[in-house]
Amino acid sequence: MVKHQPLQVYERQLCLSCLTGIYGCRWKRYQRSHDDSSKWECSWFFLLCCSFLLLLVWSYFWLEARNDYNEFNWLLYNRSAVWKDGTVPILTTTLTGFTYTAFLMILALCHIALGQQLNLYWIHKIVVLAILLTTITGVVSIDNFWQDEWDIVVISLQFTGPFLHIGALAAVTALGWVIASQVVRVERSRLQVVMLVIYVSVLLVLYLVPLCISSPCIMDLSKLGPRPAVIGRRGAPMLAPEHTIMSFSKALQQKVTALEADVTISLDGVPFLMRDRTLRRTTNVDKLFPGRQDHDASFFNWTEIRSLNAGLWFLRDDPYWTVQYMSEKDRNRTANQTVCSLAELLRLAARTNRSVIFSLRRPPPQHPRHQLWVSDALKVIQRSSILPEQVMWTPDWYRKKVRAAVPLLQQTSDEKLPVAELKERGISTLTLHYSQARAQDIRQFSGSNVSVNVYPVNEPWLYSLMWCSGVQSVSSDAPHILKKVPNPIWIMSADEYGLIWITSDLISVAIVIGIFIFQNYHLIRWKMSGMRSYNPEQIMLSAVVRRPSRDVNLMKEKLIFSGETRVEIKPG
Repeated sequence: MVKHQPLQVYERQLCLSCLTGIYGCRWKRYQRSHDDSSKWECSWFFLLCCSFLLLLVWSYFWLEARNDYNEFNWLLYNRSAVWKDGTVPILTTTLTGFTYTAFLMILALCHIALGQQLNLYWIHKIVVLAILLTTITGVVSIDNFWQDEWDIVVISLQFTGPFLHIGALAAVTALGWVIASQVVRVERSRLQVVMLVIYVSVLLVLYLVPLCISSPCIMDLSKLGPRPAVIGRRGAPMLAPEHTIMSFSKALQQKVTALEADVTISLDGVPFLMRDRTLRRTTNVDKLFPGRQDHDASFFNWTEIRSLNAGLWFLRDDPYWTVQYMSEKDRNRTANQTVCSLAELLRLAARTNRSVIFSLRRPPPQHPRHQLWVSDALKVIQRSSILPEQVMWTPDWYRKKVRAAVPLLQQTSDEKLPVAELKERGISTLTLHYSQARAQDIRQFSGSNVSVNVYPVNEPWLYSLMWCSGVQSVSSDAPHILKKVPNPIWIMSADEYGLIWITSDLISVAIVIGIFIFQNYHLIRWKMSGMRSYNPEQIMLSAVVRRPSRDVNLMKEKLIFSGETRVEIKPG
């Protein structure tokens, strides 16, 4: 009768049990396997990586798109005619999906580092696939519905690029532990070479990425221009209903240098402030004039428009989630706001010595003021007490006629034209969307005495970027937020950034080399200890260290036929 010592000694490992249990629902010790992961499971790991990376980009997009959340909701309203904050469900699902996939990614990497077989539980597979398909659907939808917003990603990279580079370098460097453990364990040399080549290639790309990073904020502090002026875009619409006297008063309290508005001509030729084509969103037109809520706002006379309430909608819809912070006095004042006329805005600007910039919407062809709309606006300006040079005229229609009638008006344009053409038209100010405001263009315009105003700028990071780019002013829905930005969030010289870049690369190289040396030393030491002794009490198939099945079988054979095996022969 031959008696053998046990070849496997199982030890309790609570952390490892939790890893395999949560990831693959394998809680029992005997369910763990040390064989290589199947191609099927590797495919699911690839899908998990794709979901994580796609959600990472998707989350970054929505984080930076915060500057334009109201524009997104406004576009939704124009399609559905119902005001709702469409960013809330998107942000909630994005955050949930990203947290879920990031957690599974950490578990998967721990499995790989510890030599465990990847067996993703079927419920996780369903959820990961659903997240991937949902995110792809969201990306395609945004590309069709809000395609221009992708520009925010490119622009934000100019501001976050240096920091994202360091974060990516740290993540890939840390991933070296997993790569090194796989390289030293894999038996096939060709696979080792492929893994090393891919990993080293990614590292080299990250080491050289700063050569492609260009940011206006990488500059000498001595070259930083003056702080850009802030223009209240439709007043201060986050603090009070847009285009109301209350909104413009709130903007003035935030020390804005000018007020911006959208102007429409009423049926009887009175210019009034309204952004939308209809009165439905910002007034109670559905109650006072049932059946006319979808009519063009310009087909109402001034008496009808003046009878509408322009503040109750703000309390009801709370478009910026700010109503809860309003005082009782401000709420009562909000509930009694009316539609503001251009004449009222000009009087307020004249009284407070502020400039006014407005865009003028032409009435439809069947409107009685279709040919007289420019004259209606000019008459209001001429009759007001504001100085002509404090009014910034934007419409390109009949610009020569306007210049002849009121020569001192500041001629502005929202069209990006060559400097020579701007001079020919007498335009001294450009009002551009931030996606068109490139640093080199701004410097060129400024050098030709053409000032640049950028809109919409609501986030401190974008304001800092425009400041470093050299713009003279920005139009903002959030002057109360920009008021708290006395300096750019960050600014560094090229030499400082170069030092940070080189230092980060050197630290990464040292850590990666150290990881590979340690992993190889650990493997060599384990092999040497295995060659010296095959004592059964020292052989343990631990779940922490993955050993190829061929090596285990070899040790078993040597153990059985070695002299250390105790053989007991009974007579008879």
